Amino acid sequence: MDKRDSSRKQRCRQNRRTRVLLSLAVVTSIYTGLQTLVAVTVSHSDALRIGKRIWQNECNGTVAGLTSWNEGENFASLGIGHFIWYPKDQRGPFEESFPRLISFISSRGAKLPKLLSGDAEQPCPWNSRPEFLGAQHTAEMNQLRQFLADTVDLQTEFLFARLQSALPKMLNETAPSDRANLEQQFERMARTPQGCYALVDYVNFKGEGVLHTERYLHWNEPENGHRREAWSTIR
Repeated sequence: MDKRDSSRKQRCRQNRRTRVLLSLAVVTSIYTGLQTLVAVTVSHSDALRIGKRIWQNECNGTVAGLTSWNEGENFASLGIGHFIWYPKDQRGPFEESFPRLISFISSRGAKLPKLLSGDAEQPCPWNSRPEFLGAQHTAEMNQLRQFLADTVDLQTEFLFARLQSALPKMLNETAPSDRANLEQQFERMARTPQGCYALVDYVNFKGEGVLHTERYLHWNEPENGHRREAWSTIR
């Protein structure tokens, strides 16, 4: 590789990483009968720490861990947030997020690898877990991993963008009598880096609680008469 090209790429990466991810504060306007403001405030350095912590927790902080396909699942899990990517004609209970991540990253000016440079809604090119595992050392997979390793900051920004849009959805699914308390608890947690991490992590991996197919259950459907309860951020 030409040294000038290498230096140019390094400068681009440094510029991207030093950009303030959330302009220091993300303010979401919420409608709850009255117009209110809930501020999700996080510094650039705290946002990066949160992203790296999620990467460590979900992928052991490794580049190899950025591409996975869990046994028993019909989708690839990619990036620090294990963003879901379904193959063609495959769907499941969980919301597909990887194509939206790629659109988000592309809108920020990052160059996409050849594998991702087609239609924004293109399906996962590997149709099954065995096919995915068989491609672990291909040029396409290596390029995908490197791209994901180089865009940890943008993936973190995407996670915060999802958090930014979560509260209005959650309020819409909450009983009117509980909305004020939900908003108060959300705002309380969003005031600190630790609280922001908890919200970002939970919204990404458990969902906002607005897709009924994504709700985890405390109890299975009963022979013993126990009722089903959702386990998601809204709870």
